[in-house]
Amino acid sequence: MNDNKIIYLDHAATTPVNPQVLEAMLPYFSDKFGNASSIYSIGRESKKAIEESREKVAKAIGALPREVFFTGSGTEADNWAIKGVAYANRDKGRHIITTAIEHHAVLHACQYLESDGFEVTYLPVDENGLVSPQQVQDAIRPDTILITIMFANNEIGTIQPIGEIGKIAREKGIIFHTDAVQAVGNIPINVVDLNVDLLSLSGHKFYGPKGVGALYIRKGVKITSFMHGGAQERGRRASTENIAGIVGVGKAIELATQNIEENNKKLLELRDRTIEEISKKIPFVKLNGDRYKRLPGNVNFSFEFIEGESLLLMLDMKGIAASSGSACTSGSLDPSHVLLAIGLPHEIAHGSLRITFGTENTHEDIDYLMDVLPMIVDRLREMSPLYEKVKRGN
Repeated sequence: MNDNKIIYLDHAATTPVNPQVLEAMLPYFSDKFGNASSIYSIGRESKKAIEESREKVAKAIGALPREVFFTGSGTEADNWAIKGVAYANRDKGRHIITTAIEHHAVLHACQYLESDGFEVTYLPVDENGLVSPQQVQDAIRPDTILITIMFANNEIGTIQPIGEIGKIAREKGIIFHTDAVQAVGNIPINVVDLNVDLLSLSGHKFYGPKGVGALYIRKGVKITSFMHGGAQERGRRASTENIAGIVGVGKAIELATQNIEENNKKLLELRDRTIEEISKKIPFVKLNGDRYKRLPGNVNFSFEFIEGESLLLMLDMKGIAASSGSACTSGSLDPSHVLLAIGLPHEIAHGSLRITFGTENTHEDIDYLMDVLPMIVDRLREMSPLYEKVKRGN
């Protein structure tokens, strides 16, 4: 391996911008810099670019263009969906249903609403990270106004039964939001078929730029505005538009959905080979998340008798970039709330490794990973007194 090469295995955290996406964006930083709210020609060019991107995002998820609203991130989209629906519908009720393994953008938004008089039910998940549609149905109350459940988990990759949950929500007349930040570009999605009322996405998860996301809001859903000021996004999301970013997210989602079958075939091969090799070559490990109902590029293992942070640092020294969980919580010393929710004890949850593949990864990357990972794990375990006891048979 070239000592200067970094093998990047953390695509759930972020992805590099696709060269075609960057090429599409560049003119809007300089030549086509007009404000889309202006009536002169370069402003109209920007407005046209926004609407073309809106059409691309809508097509990718089976929505209408007028149902797509651009945001500054997936986190903003989640916050807008949850708080906007809660405040717009509080005359009908103040109860919200979610799960214990949501991204913190959802969990913290729900916790904020609890401080303002709303009630939130946090549904448990099974050992694979799945919530059952029956659990959702049983949690519904006469005052339930919103169900918000992520499409696919950012740490363990588990894909939820969104279609079944959406059907229940629609039959009960309850608004249904899904955080699809990890799913868009990785899983074919049609919001109409799935009975989804609101869906959040983020451009930098599928080879688009950071700092731009979108929220799908089904026509007729009652929701308050999140950003107040100008009349951008049909008066629902004020702020001068990030034209280059919006162009980028439109091009990125177009490319991702065009090539989704081909990309997924490759990612599944890399994922399944890695799961098999780690399971075979390293003892005292546990695969986290459902074996098959998981994102095509996601691998998450817990390694007994080691600390995940040490594992990451030693992998980094070998030129491998991976994660122990969500990038948003990488500075925290607490174990992953997702791993705790699927029943792992603290000491095992601390020893987790998340590997998420992208289109540029190869089988040679796995060869190198499997050359160094077992040695690193062995070295770290040699420092553990608990592992010494196990080796002695105590």
